[in-house]
Amino acid sequence: MTEQPRYNVPEGQLCLSGPVTPPEKGDLPVRGDLAHIALAGAHFVAHYAVPDRKHVGNSNAALLKAPIDDAEVVLELKAGSAFEALDMTSEWVWGCCGPEGPTGYIRRRSLV
Repeated sequence: MTEQPRYNVPEGQLCLSGPVTPPEKGDLPVRGDLAHIALAGAHFVAHYAVPDRKHVGNSNAALLKAPIDDAEVVLELKAGSAFEALDMTSEWVWGCCGPEGPTGYIRRRSLV
């Protein structure tokens, strides 16, 4: 079994203290509906996810800006690299290399 990363969940009441500029697509793991749990104190979204640690399989895999094969490549992930899955569908996984990013989509079949 793969050891899952541990992130501190913010304690106490979280509050909005003013506008926050949303990160560029591909930077931090924040979408309009979902964000990495480590960013709960800095970004307000409807849901926060504790990542599920996965690894890139035997071949390198492209981390893409959108869940389509011809999307812009954010980063080429090397075989065996750790990847934190935040949202999984039947074909695509949205996640990150850590709470500081980069963030994007990877084919689900590329992860173990």
